[in-house]
Amino acid sequence: MNIEQIRADFPILSETVYGKPLVYLDNGATTQKPECVVRELERIYYTTNANVHRGVHRLSQQATDLAEVARVVVQQFINAPSSREVIFTRGTTESINLVAHSFCQQFCKEGDEIIVSEMEHHANIVSWQLQETIRGIKLRVIPINEKGELQLDELEKLISAKTRLISVTHVSNVLGTINPIEKIIEIAHRNDIPVLIDAAQSIQHLTVDVQKLDCDFLVFSGHKVYGPNGVGVLYGKEKWLEQMPPYQGGGEMIKQVSFKGTTFNELPFKFEAGTPDYPGVIALATAINYIKKIGLDSIKAYEDQLLEYCTDKLTDIEGMRIYGTSGQKCSVISFLVGNIHHYDMGMLLDKMGIAVRTGHHCAQPLMDVLGIEGTVRASFAFYNTKEEIDKLIDGVKRVVGMFK
Repeated sequence: MNIEQIRADFPILSETVYGKPLVYLDNGATTQKPECVVRELERIYYTTNANVHRGVHRLSQQATDLAEVARVVVQQFINAPSSREVIFTRGTTESINLVAHSFCQQFCKEGDEIIVSEMEHHANIVSWQLQETIRGIKLRVIPINEKGELQLDELEKLISAKTRLISVTHVSNVLGTINPIEKIIEIAHRNDIPVLIDAAQSIQHLTVDVQKLDCDFLVFSGHKVYGPNGVGVLYGKEKWLEQMPPYQGGGEMIKQVSFKGTTFNELPFKFEAGTPDYPGVIALATAINYIKKIGLDSIKAYEDQLLEYCTDKLTDIEGMRIYGTSGQKCSVISFLVGNIHHYDMGMLLDKMGIAVRTGHHCAQPLMDVLGIEGTVRASFAFYNTKEEIDKLIDGVKRVVGMFK
């Protein structure tokens, strides 16, 4: 990969913070956008802006065609069998909420169980807790070991006749652990249990093939894969989506409405109520095509180098504690140094132009398991460099020196 050329595609990387060159290491929260994605949004609004699926005029037809081409781009990106199985949402959070609401309404009764893990993002916990209140289901939780890995032997013990679905993250947004989702799916399907995979932290780093995985649902956000904010994807096997009731009611998700009742539209439109963010959907396809051109294998190999380099450098700092030491990780490092509060570390690094994440990272239950309030998190993308990591290391050392 030509890193200089890639960085030139992201104008924000040339910005300064407090008079210092920006070092952006908060990619786990959101990725920056290549110029082609922003230009595509601009082009759509200036040349093709019209509501999709609703009009017979030229602009509406053009916008509809582009949006449906984008759906096919997503389908091919994750190797879904059909574009009918690709639902556009506002992001990972809405995608999980959609499944939690509609799946539980159709398939769960009081006392039934959903299995999650200790390392889940709040979106994959609270969505199911809402269904605990509404439908009386119960959450069961897969524990992790000291390396931040799921204990699959405990998963098998959690499965019972009441288990209706297993919902787990592919990659932990705190620990960076790449979970063995192939094995999880195999265990689940052996017991006739469907699986939802939260791919928000994996889709931009790893090749994801839903047919090879044989997952039943998969969700991710556009803004974490170099696309626009407010756009996301839910993949679901047609056999489940056909049985599940709509999540929301309104325009486009209907076939016929009268005061006597409503019949619903076919897939995927049954789950896409209202005017969608079609410019965002189209620009998401542009982002996907951009990273496909670079190649996810090349991206993963390069980011692995950054992860190893940064881990080695951080480990040499006195008082360093790294959370998540699995041998299978994506480019995320969470750490604390001595007694320095994570907020203090993050704020002081920011004054040096270095953007990292601090806090509980929407994973408070995981923080409880680790026995801490939060961490400093550095997360990498393919436009980051070893020179930027050197600046992070120097910055951390300076902060340590201040507190000494």
